[in-house]
Amino acid sequence: MNTVLKNKAALRRGRLGLAGGVAALLLAGCLSNGDDATQSGADSRTNPSENAGLKYDVSITRTTFGVPHIRAKDYGSLGYGQGYAFAQDNLCVFLEDLLTIRGERSRFFGPDGTYTIEPNGSTANNVASDFFWKSIFAHEEAGADGVVRNAWQRTRDKTIPDFQNVVAGYADGVNRYIAELKAGEHEYAQADGSTKPAHAACANAQWLAPISTEDMYRRFVRLSILASSSVFVTEIGNAQPPGGLPSPTAQATDSLGGLSTAQQVALLKGAPNPLTAMQNKDHFGSNMYAFGKDATANGESLVYGNPHFPWRGTERLYLSHNILEMNGEKTMDIMGVGLYGVPAVLIGFNEHVAWSHTVSTAYRFTFYQLQINPSNPTQYMYDGEMVDMIQLPIEIEVKQADGSITKQQRTMYRSKFGPMLVLEASGVPVLGWNQLMAFTLRDANLENDRLINQFAKWNMAKSLEEFVGLHGSELGVPWVNTVASGPGKPAYYGDVTVVPHVTDEKVADCAAEPFNSVVGQLSAGLPVLDGSRAECEWGSDPDAPAPGIFGPGNLPTLQRNDYVTNCNDSYWLSNPKQPLTGFDRIIGDENAERTLRTRLCTLQAERRLAGADGRAGDKFTQENLKEIALSSEIYSATLARQAVVDNICQSPVLLSTGLMPVQTAGACAALAAWDGKANLDSKGAHLWREFWSRAIANPGGLPVGAPQLHLPLDNPTPVSLPTNFWTNGFSATNPVNTPNSLNVANPFTQAALADAILAVQAAGFAFDKPLGEIQRSGVHTSNIPVFGGTSPEGAFTIVSTQPSRLNAEGYKVTYGNSYIQAVTWDDSGMPQADAMLTYSMSTDPANPNFEDYTKAYSQKNWQRLPFTRSQIEAAKIGPALNLRLPRAANSAP
Repeated sequence: MNTVLKNKAALRRGRLGLAGGVAALLLAGCLSNGDDATQSGADSRTNPSENAGLKYDVSITRTTFGVPHIRAKDYGSLGYGQGYAFAQDNLCVFLEDLLTIRGERSRFFGPDGTYTIEPNGSTANNVASDFFWKSIFAHEEAGADGVVRNAWQRTRDKTIPDFQNVVAGYADGVNRYIAELKAGEHEYAQADGSTKPAHAACANAQWLAPISTEDMYRRFVRLSILASSSVFVTEIGNAQPPGGLPSPTAQATDSLGGLSTAQQVALLKGAPNPLTAMQNKDHFGSNMYAFGKDATANGESLVYGNPHFPWRGTERLYLSHNILEMNGEKTMDIMGVGLYGVPAVLIGFNEHVAWSHTVSTAYRFTFYQLQINPSNPTQYMYDGEMVDMIQLPIEIEVKQADGSITKQQRTMYRSKFGPMLVLEASGVPVLGWNQLMAFTLRDANLENDRLINQFAKWNMAKSLEEFVGLHGSELGVPWVNTVASGPGKPAYYGDVTVVPHVTDEKVADCAAEPFNSVVGQLSAGLPVLDGSRAECEWGSDPDAPAPGIFGPGNLPTLQRNDYVTNCNDSYWLSNPKQPLTGFDRIIGDENAERTLRTRLCTLQAERRLAGADGRAGDKFTQENLKEIALSSEIYSATLARQAVVDNICQSPVLLSTGLMPVQTAGACAALAAWDGKANLDSKGAHLWREFWSRAIANPGGLPVGAPQLHLPLDNPTPVSLPTNFWTNGFSATNPVNTPNSLNVANPFTQAALADAILAVQAAGFAFDKPLGEIQRSGVHTSNIPVFGGTSPEGAFTIVSTQPSRLNAEGYKVTYGNSYIQAVTWDDSGMPQADAMLTYSMSTDPANPNFEDYTKAYSQKNWQRLPFTRSQIEAAKIGPALNLRLPRAANSAP
């Protein structure tokens, strides 16, 4: 093995600049000790005529805030640079996720820890997590070509060869950095003159080990099922058949625990469970616009993107610029962000197109109810015959308290549809597994092998038309809406995603009651189907790229010359002048109330185009779009603050829900003086948030027209109480402005203000304390103030805090605005992109780019992203890092 060359002076700066032959010496033996099992054995150079003696040849230039610009002349080298740059910044959090997906948490961390998938809120103990992930990848089935594959193998084999090379290069780039870290390289100079080693969280960990391309493809599957199977890690990982035989009086409703449908719904609403977690639009959300020529002052298109994603974990976004030049021409020149470990830009721009995403309302899976053989709970009825479940014997390793390793076995079960699951609420099996029935799940995105191809081809798109065409032809987008535009092009919206082909007619014929109704009241539009009949299987469309899903012709799209938008409600009001209707309920709702955030999204556009927002003119520019996007208006305050001040605040004393008298004068003075925003200098925003979150959580906080209000376990609210939250209810003919007019006579709303006053007092904050002194980053070592409000209170500029309610430490932001981009094009057709990465580039506290971008975001300091060679050169923060790896002697050129 060759000795790794060290340059400690450069390493203390955190970036090692190498050139020519020196790089070749360093790289000759740094990849996983020459273990070919962790690397691609194939030639990853698509264009081997250039530098035929090198397997990889790539340069990385870092610009302001540490953003890498990666330049290569073949696909493998591009991936190599991406993997190395990413590992420099985020190695430990990435490796922990990979070992989780391998089913090795118990092996390294013991059985008692937990792991949370941040976007979907699924928290499972290590044992359940390991059994879940091992079982997901243990199942194999034959494809249309007769080849037997598991889920990650299907994705690998479907991925276009060029991007298979990118993936292989990415893994090798990560491994090169791991080898250097293991050799004692990489430390950072600190402000006090000391040095700190890079990635202290895992530098000496047993699980600091080379990764494989298999890990990469597992990661892609993990991301595909983020809004489906992985919501149910515990429910699937722990699902086991019952023992014993049913009693003579056992009924099909036994899994309901003897509760009525209404009681069961109340139980689910009152207990943490995956169905309620899926409805949390404060998490797993985003805002976006695309503006065409009729909406902009200069007639040039303008695209805004703002995903609301976690500030911790592997669903953070990583910003990079990927440049591939082959045979003297640019094959790819794409800049933007990808989720950790994905070697493609998922939200971004090039010279021809810019796009963004928001999480779609469509469901990616359905439940099936199975009729179980009473004498054998691992058999179920299908078309009049009993069918054996698929059994998957799984073994995991478990670390004991003394450090020893033991084995634990469990047989996991699957139906023809997918894995078995048991969903409980407060210990009651709502979707249970007994001697008469059981439940299983079919996941369209576990069958989706087109994710990487979708984004790989988008990254190389040469026009908006090509981009839109690929949206439908690949149909690999797993769970997000898309807006896009290009220079001189219209604004495009599409919810062209992987959706089970379950029509409203099929649900009417195949709904498994009462379970379909129970689930539907928590997750409206999510079917529970009868698994005993073949006619209840998913349908197919002739224009779909795979069976079982809707084709693009049955999915909503819209192109306009003014604007399109989405802020996590359904496709229906992508533009209120042209509602999209006629689609199946599993995709989304129509003619239904929108969230306050969606209404504000639409109103911001409508006000601007009407010249009614107090700004000059009646068109969008890149500058006024940026100002509007971060203005931090709280729409619930726009609608209701004055009514609270003028009416509820006229009572000097209010009763809390605990019947405690509460003085209102000080709090009401703060609300009267508050600017109705959530900026750092806004005084009173915290008081309003505490009030609003309680007001909408009370029984009166339901929409006008709710059929009947229920307290837990079916105790009806006295009809004499004025329980409507709004005086004017929702109208489908005026959906952007309704409901409105707060019902100030609602006693629950009055009590919510009293409770909020007590909460602020208990936390120790003045009612008129500036928000910037209360709300700070929850993931950084410095106390960085963060502006923004929550989705339920009608903020566009989003934060999510943990805990959600105010305490003595204030609000700690762990979720919300993540990557923000406002993209247009200049007269020469070059992209002009202003952007922020709110939580910064690195998760390593020693890294100089751990919190610098966050400090800029705190002050609303947008950065123009350098795109051209001259812009990159002007913004670079050090010499380029040149990485080269000689080709093995026995490798063909």
